Amino acid sequence: MTRPGRSARTNPDPIADPGGPVPVDNREGHHPAVEQDKPVGPPPTPRTFAAGPRSFRFAFEPKVAVVGALSGVTPWTTGVTVGDDDLEIRFGLWHLQTPIANVESVEASGPYQWLKVAGPAHLSLADRGVTFATTTRRGACITFRDPVPAIEPLGRLRHPGATVTLEDVDEFVSLLQNRADLAAEGRA
Repeated sequence: MTRPGRSARTNPDPIADPGGPVPVDNREGHHPAVEQDKPVGPPPTPRTFAAGPRSFRFAFEPKVAVVGALSGVTPWTTGVTVGDDDLEIRFGLWHLQTPIANVESVEASGPYQWLKVAGPAHLSLADRGVTFATTTRRGACITFRDPVPAIEPLGRLRHPGATVTLEDVDEFVSLLQNRADLAAEGRA
């Protein structure tokens, strides 16, 4: 049915033909110049990491950094180094070093409460883990096969895990997991 004064050819009735005319690009047999759903180029290669030590900087959040600086925690006194065989964390006066083979797992975590991260290294009373934090936003939680010393100078107190808040958490997690997996394969 058409309205008076209108041709059925130029303006199809939306009730009789709800789809309207088919656009040229959607007609049968048409092939666009670029297929949208098909990847271009070779498939991505799996992520690999060069051998040798890799350093990571802590991510400093101003409201946390001010309190940390009072205990010697600054960008110049902090850092994490993932070597081929060992993991080293420097955090002001505190230091943790362990073989990569001792790393059981690593995963991204956060956000954190300001009181639990601001200032010096923190000891968790719940699980004896140690936190080296300079931001409330995000970090990496590392668990160890054998607990390691870090927070007190005599090394009697040992920690089953450590948390670090780095600028590139995802890269750190990938690298440490990769090297820990390689170390585990070497142990087997």
